[in-house]
Amino acid sequence: MRDIKVSLVGYGIVGHGVVDVFNRKKKMLRDMGLNLKLVSVTDHTGTVVSENGVDAEKILGERTLANVATSSMKGKEAISAIDSDLVVEVTPTNIVHGQPGLGHMEAALSSGKHVVTSNKGPLVVSYSRLKKLAEDNGVMMKFEATVGGTMPLISLVERTLVGNTILGIRGIFNGTCNYILTRMTEEGIPYTHALSEAQDLGIAEADPSYDVEGVDTAGKVVILANSLFNMNTKYSDVDVTGITGVTPEALALAKKRGYAIKLIGNVPALTVRPTLVPLGSPIAVSGTLNSAAIYTDLSGTITVTGLGAGSIETASAILTDIVSIYRTKRIDAIF
Repeated sequence: MRDIKVSLVGYGIVGHGVVDVFNRKKKMLRDMGLNLKLVSVTDHTGTVVSENGVDAEKILGERTLANVATSSMKGKEAISAIDSDLVVEVTPTNIVHGQPGLGHMEAALSSGKHVVTSNKGPLVVSYSRLKKLAEDNGVMMKFEATVGGTMPLISLVERTLVGNTILGIRGIFNGTCNYILTRMTEEGIPYTHALSEAQDLGIAEADPSYDVEGVDTAGKVVILANSLFNMNTKYSDVDVTGITGVTPEALALAKKRGYAIKLIGNVPALTVRPTLVPLGSPIAVSGTLNSAAIYTDLSGTITVTGLGAGSIETASAILTDIVSIYRTKRIDAIF
């Protein structure tokens, strides 16, 4: 049985999901020979530390750690001071400067700790530096949850399709936009009405600009371009148009002619824009689903679909990345 000491940094919606999923999957992981021990959880109010593993039941009902923190340590201080093998970084995304997540990931990698993250910001701002930092310190950095949520997109390309040349990837990478466009198409309602409905349901944020203006999708395009196509792309390199200008009339006309209008991110073209997609296309999914078509030289077109957001769904991708790290290390040890 391999004991793996994990530190979680960030205790918002995704952080709660990580604690919940770790707790749910203890037996399954032990059956695989992995004992994940969550030795610390940190947010902006402090840190809960336990060498024997943080008691999930004691913290899952807490919105923040203010009432249960056992230490005042925060952020980089906690990462450096706490003995752990791996850091899960799930603080809020900022694609302008990448902080505070960028500093957290740099501290973890520099300390020889693996990093698994759902935080797009650091990867958009500084992917090449973080990658080199991981390599220089002999650790891994995994980030499946940053792009497609539950869609196994990055791992599919890196492992299953490893013998292929990837010619391009295009798809729907934002469930909020897809929900709004779906409702506008189905009901013929204006954008503002569909957005308000999405906000009432918790699908869209109070400030939805990152989603509806294409910023979130563009960040994911940057991550895919740099990690899978070895491009040195910045956010400013992406040509971005959001969905705020899409009208019910345009959607109805497209549907009449056999098309849906979807917000499509395209790599290596580096574009994000509302695009006509044939109604029969595998990527023309509805609701909050994400979908991506991967174009290859040997395997043709591979399409994957999955939920792009959600606490448990994102935590699922994080857990998969953690397991893949230790499976990879086990294989490396054999050879």
